Amino acid sequence: MTIQHIDMDQIVQLVQEKINALENTQNQKPMGVFENPDEAIEAAYRAQREYFELSMEDRKKITDSIKNHLSHYVEELSLRTVEETGMGRIEDKMIKNRLAIDKTPSVEDLRSGVFTGDDGLTLLELSPFGVIGAITPSTNPTETVICNTIGMVAAGNAVVFSPHPGAYRVTNRTVELINQAIEKVGGPKNLVVTVDNPSLEKANRLMKHEKISLLCATGGPGVVKSVLSSGKKAIGAGAGNPPVLVDKSADIEKAAKDIVNGASFDNNLPCIAEKEGIIEDEIFDYLVFNMKNHGAYEIKDQETMDRLEKLLVNEKGHPNKEFIGKDVKVILEAIGIQVEDSIRLLIMETSKDHPFVQTELMMPVLPLVRVQSAEEGIKLACEVEHGFRHTAICHSKNIDVLTEMGHRIQTTIFVKNGPSYAGIGVGGEGYTTFTIAGPTGEGLTSASTFTRRRRCSLIGGFTIR
Repeated sequence: MTIQHIDMDQIVQLVQEKINALENTQNQKPMGVFENPDEAIEAAYRAQREYFELSMEDRKKITDSIKNHLSHYVEELSLRTVEETGMGRIEDKMIKNRLAIDKTPSVEDLRSGVFTGDDGLTLLELSPFGVIGAITPSTNPTETVICNTIGMVAAGNAVVFSPHPGAYRVTNRTVELINQAIEKVGGPKNLVVTVDNPSLEKANRLMKHEKISLLCATGGPGVVKSVLSSGKKAIGAGAGNPPVLVDKSADIEKAAKDIVNGASFDNNLPCIAEKEGIIEDEIFDYLVFNMKNHGAYEIKDQETMDRLEKLLVNEKGHPNKEFIGKDVKVILEAIGIQVEDSIRLLIMETSKDHPFVQTELMMPVLPLVRVQSAEEGIKLACEVEHGFRHTAICHSKNIDVLTEMGHRIQTTIFVKNGPSYAGIGVGGEGYTTFTIAGPTGEGLTSASTFTRRRRCSLIGGFTIR
């Protein structure tokens, strides 16, 4: 999958016409959307009991139908997300939605196992949990719902989504389209549902409900802590603060382009995106020169830096939510600087202790820290990643540097000599996921993640050695 130029004005006009027509004709709640979380869970529970009796071939038909049907609504969902959340870039949302549709594995991820010997045969099978409660973010709302749905349904589960309050309308629309796809192939009604007008009270009810067998949370530390405190089995995909290290052996021109592309992708909303650069002193200035040639804007004077810090980081040291996922142009206009629309990333040299380095901003702002050696850079990268074990990136032609950093930083995703998004399948090999469960250890989740491992043993027979 590659990133290509898109005529966004034409797409926005066509999609807006579709949305207006749809809103004018809707007089009732869409399929799969419930006001009451108890009703949503009960509906999903009934659907899962019916679904449990279907074959693996039926599951494949359903997930194939979801992929095919939603592929026709990528532009609409991407536009709706940006309009509702005010974050990100429509063209990048389209790439992420297509990625979730095309590269999320289905039933092919469910691999059985077998043990045979003198004592007989034991079969290892993957069975569904039942009804999964899935909490989704505002940063990747449709992508997460699509990706989770395909994996969870392929595994034999029903899903109840608890969306972020800032993105629940586009989540509702995504769930409606998923239900249309399931209905097309005769699948159970309400196999995938969502809670309308979400609130903390409704989310708590979901987490405590006796018919929810597994919780899956994609978001910040707060939501992960909540599911881990629920008393249920939980899969938590939390925050990251991915460093990118560039040493003197790297292909500097390529590294500059890759870093700008990765750190500006969807305005730095993905948790896998480069959040701080750690650059060896010998090539620091040349890297910055090349980054500016690929759409980066450098801030150099301290007064502007101080104003920017005050704007983007609040008194508690947290990112200013008003600027999360906003274009560089919007951020700079707030401090009186005008730039062209072609500027995608804001860069500046800082100390390692600067708030921009220590805090995951989720904005197209990349602080750059100068180090004297690759060894110093690896040590610093491990420090500023904060042990989240999420994502790290390294540009180097020195296999020892690449090996040492990968060994020491222990992240779920480690990208070598490419943009960060290659780690989730955009221009890189492997399947995709938008639920990267570092805090609870599952890593890049897929259909098999949402299953129970079960053994079935036949004693004293069926071995033919």
